[in-house]
Amino acid sequence: MARSTFYYNTNPKLDKWAVERQRIAELYHFNRGRYGYRRLTLAMRNEGYIINGKTVRRLMSEAGLKCEVRMKKYRSYKGEVGKIAPNLLERNFKSSAPHMKMVTDVTEFHLFGEKIYLSPVLDLYNSELIFYTIYRHPVLDMVKDMIKGTVAIIGPNTNAILHSDQGWQYQHKCT
Repeated sequence: MARSTFYYNTNPKLDKWAVERQRIAELYHFNRGRYGYRRLTLAMRNEGYIINGKTVRRLMSEAGLKCEVRMKKYRSYKGEVGKIAPNLLERNFKSSAPHMKMVTDVTEFHLFGEKIYLSPVLDLYNSELIFYTIYRHPVLDMVKDMIKGTVAIIGPNTNAILHSDQGWQYQHKCT
């Protein structure tokens, strides 16, 4: 065995990043796992450490630290904004004739890295999709356009019931 191989394997390996590794873990846990390697690199540099972002990324990977980004869910509830309609369906989701009982809601979809909001109208007689609107933002005009399109299809002088979850979009007057 070569002398250099013997001494290479007998000498303890010094971790030259031990101090930085410990500080990265402290900063990561102090910020509840919300900092990724870029923000941790900036925080380390602000404290006077001279360290590259790739090194921070490698040290985080070795320690099993991964940024946990909070996903923001769409919630349409904003309290009482306008008038709340009475519950006429009373959980009776069956209809004896078409275009008499319809339901609607705003749904959020994630497509190709962006959020899309869908507002459909579903007929309870045969589960037919009467009308829908798709917008990039959950705005009042989306629901207004959906109601106007539905009225154009079923007619203005019907005694149809449009049931919703009474979110803020459905509490406004549709003019």
